[in-house]
Amino acid sequence: MSTNPTEPDEAGGKVIPLRPAAVGGERGGEVVDAREVSYEVALDDEPEQMPREPVYADITSRDDTFMPIIPAGLRGWANIKKTVKRVAGRNAHRLAAHGVRLLPLYLPQVAFWAVVGVFRLAGRQLAWWWHPQLSSMFQHAADTNDTEQGVKLHDRVSAARRARFIVLVGEVVVLAVAVMVLLSGVVPWWARWVVFAAALPWLAHFGRPLRQIVKPAVITPRFRLLNMDIVARAYYAAKLGDPDKPGQQITFPPPGLGRDAYNQGSEVLVDLPHGRTFADVVKAKDAIASGLDVTEQQVYLSRDKTSTRRHRLFVADVDPLAIPAGRTPMLDCKPRDIWQPCLMGLDERGRKVCLELLWNSVLVGSQPRKGKTFTARLLALYAALDPWVKLTVADGKSGQGSPDWNDFALVAHRYIRGTAPSRDGDPIDRLRDALREILRHIDTVNGVLSKLPADVCPEGKLTRELARDPRYPQLRVWVLVIEEFQNYFETDDQDVNKEIAGMLARIQAVGPSAGVIILSSSQKPAGVGAGDVQRLFNRYRDNHAVRFALKCGNRLVSEAVLGGDAYAEGYDASALPVGLEYRGVGYLYGASDETPLVRTHLADREDSKKILTAARQHRERLFLLTGEAAGEDMARQARDVLADVRSVFYAGEARISWPELAARLAEQMPGHYAEITAEAISAQVRAFGVTAKSVKDRKHFDKGVGQGFDRAALDAAIGRRQIEANRSDG
Repeated sequence: MSTNPTEPDEAGGKVIPLRPAAVGGERGGEVVDAREVSYEVALDDEPEQMPREPVYADITSRDDTFMPIIPAGLRGWANIKKTVKRVAGRNAHRLAAHGVRLLPLYLPQVAFWAVVGVFRLAGRQLAWWWHPQLSSMFQHAADTNDTEQGVKLHDRVSAARRARFIVLVGEVVVLAVAVMVLLSGVVPWWARWVVFAAALPWLAHFGRPLRQIVKPAVITPRFRLLNMDIVARAYYAAKLGDPDKPGQQITFPPPGLGRDAYNQGSEVLVDLPHGRTFADVVKAKDAIASGLDVTEQQVYLSRDKTSTRRHRLFVADVDPLAIPAGRTPMLDCKPRDIWQPCLMGLDERGRKVCLELLWNSVLVGSQPRKGKTFTARLLALYAALDPWVKLTVADGKSGQGSPDWNDFALVAHRYIRGTAPSRDGDPIDRLRDALREILRHIDTVNGVLSKLPADVCPEGKLTRELARDPRYPQLRVWVLVIEEFQNYFETDDQDVNKEIAGMLARIQAVGPSAGVIILSSSQKPAGVGAGDVQRLFNRYRDNHAVRFALKCGNRLVSEAVLGGDAYAEGYDASALPVGLEYRGVGYLYGASDETPLVRTHLADREDSKKILTAARQHRERLFLLTGEAAGEDMARQARDVLADVRSVFYAGEARISWPELAARLAEQMPGHYAEITAEAISAQVRAFGVTAKSVKDRKHFDKGVGQGFDRAALDAAIGRRQIEANRSDG
């Protein structure tokens, strides 16, 4: 590149210097007037050497796409274990399948073809002895009347046949001796069977190749083979480009078309013509699927971060949505942690999809019988397996509710069933009381967090350690589950509707910071109520941070669940396929930057009961049962539990066991504690910060020692409550 501004460079242009010479100095040999550079002030030191390399403005990124060096299945210890397990399972299946087929199917065929193989092997040996190659050459000499060459070939053929005959005789002798040795008593019996087992398949292979006898136990999937011409044709058919117009061609950047990392389909990077965007591709997805001659459930599009006209096309070998994700891993019944993401299911690529419940509110919506209740219950089961989580479950299905949620009474702090009055009382009133209780809990949590020192509560926020600290039982995470929540906005009393709507809206607004999670489900997410109730309903519905939409009836319902922005981005739950195999399939929107199409894990009612039974045992073992699951009646909340417990202590008694406490309360105060259990009173007392200890009690424990508490801890709890009351009055 030339340094003279008037001298053209190799490309034929002129180089214009961006930084002129110093004021009053020289530039390229000519004097520069100060007026030419009066606008420039040097703010930085001049570099020792100015860069001379050209800078290309249209290179926006140096990010390259590299193929993985280590396969995905061998990347990380967890993937290695899964890969080994999958390979071992496949080979075990092969061994089992071939073992079952061995005697009735394989052995008769192998024996028959082994006999055929003996004759074919003998024929091959005889043909080898006769030396057909030299025989053909000898015949050629005879046909051409080449006497001299014929004599030479005759002598060579005769010599070769004599030598090979000797070899054949030797083979027969060795074979005869081997058979005689095997049939004699020189070798053990098992050696005969080993030789027989090795020789039989070998001879059968000469009769018929073994791959034609042994049928495969694992069928290799067949899939449509794609190439770039087929992909380009599909895009042109979808009107996303034109091969005959300049600048309107579809291009494919490296690495080109290939199999995906999971070997479940083909994928390729696609560059659209300039002016086209990813939104255009999303709208033309069905047309692209038609051009590829596959179903729309096999075509998946994802954005590329480097350009809005570049995207990744993935074409699955088979419809992945029709493959169930399987039973929930929670059937192991082990405790879960609400502070960790919940595994919902698998996406279209078979990857795990997890949802972080904490700090979020989740809305699940769909048509009836599309998996809405199963999905909401799956998330609630995850919360139930964390013994440190309180659950309030309101089944808002009309009338007496449904049996889908009945088993949650084993662990739920509050369980409200249906909307019609029953022997348990008016469920609407019980729901209002439960919502008021959650609002009081939110106020309590915020008050406690504001008074804790910074070393215990950094930044004044709820942490996992605080939520599980026995010193702060009021800081538990609380999950509110509302099935068919729209029914609670449409009761006969408009004032009640407004009250419920207002409380739900407030819980949704201030609850997440206090560890309150809302899980709502509805098959009617729009057109509920009128006036203020409708406004509050829409605000409550729209303020859910995460939405999961299964098959919806139409686009408007899909927009009500996912939001209008989701439809503009190409996510329409009304376009999901219909069929039994597609139940539990839906879009997870708002949980991350991506919107995966999830196949949820299955947990039917029997699975739910098994999981909830284990969840109750976890809570009982840690003395964390609360509310109705622990036998508490909401109507008894007006009593002073601490004062009642303190009154049944005998003079000078320092400790008491939970069973003895329950027995004394039932005997002395039957109006309030007639049916109280040791677990229930334990949960109620420990909720005030009274810790459990081992105490001696030969009356109720076979070993003479069991769980109870100190009177001193009870007195301390009463004192703390009095201090809090005095502060509130002040």
